[in-house]
Amino acid sequence: MKTILISGAAAGIGRATAELFHRNGWQVGLTDIDQAALTATANAMGPQGTWSRVLDVTDAQAAVEVVDAFAEDHQGRIDVLFNNAGLLKTGRFEEIPTKAHAQLVNVNITGVINLSHAAHRHLRDTPGAMVVNMSSASALHGTPDLATYSATKAAIRALTEALEIEWRHDDITVRDIMPPFVDTGMVRSNASVLIDRFGVGLSAHHVAKTVWEVVTGGTRLMHNPVGWQFRLATLANDVMPSRLMHEGLRLMSRRKHRQS
Repeated sequence: MKTILISGAAAGIGRATAELFHRNGWQVGLTDIDQAALTATANAMGPQGTWSRVLDVTDAQAAVEVVDAFAEDHQGRIDVLFNNAGLLKTGRFEEIPTKAHAQLVNVNITGVINLSHAAHRHLRDTPGAMVVNMSSASALHGTPDLATYSATKAAIRALTEALEIEWRHDDITVRDIMPPFVDTGMVRSNASVLIDRFGVGLSAHHVAKTVWEVVTGGTRLMHNPVGWQFRLATLANDVMPSRLMHEGLRLMSRRKHRQS
């Protein structure tokens, strides 16, 4: 039976993905820093086919312990690692405390590094294993109001590209998911003129479906946009000079700067 280990699995995209894979007969490992939400999610899904541990992904030793425990309980197999845990903080760069910037980097980048590093040997020993990283539409170009968040997701895009090459000889496929704004608690708790203008047209279930398609559909795409509108945007980005994208984002965010 196939296994998937998911970080940030207690809510939003992580929970929707866990539920989808669980419904399709996978053994699902749930990890999250929020113990109460994790317990509620695990209880809602039921004990059959689920496994859960509290995990702060920024703690490298804890990541090793959790990954090893999951593998040990599943005959050494990790078919898929879904690096989903992440934080979002919007606002003008200088108005966000440096501690909050550091937290974004620690969770969104270091957390992915920690889990991927901890899982490597188990993925290597599982034929046809895959890592799916949560990137973002904002990885395509530095995004105002999301400066550090955008930078962390660009880093995940680059990490995906590098590991796809490095780990190919270990029979590990590495992919990322790039959704625009998704209707989750994380997005709803943040304000930005770009969120207002672009809107929140995707649900967590839309993204979970894309994860499922990437894992089971054998896509050759390394970067996987979510939603038809963003798919068109990525095609336009391939042919549009970077300066035009830059100016477009500047104009889209102009109203906020006038009001500040």
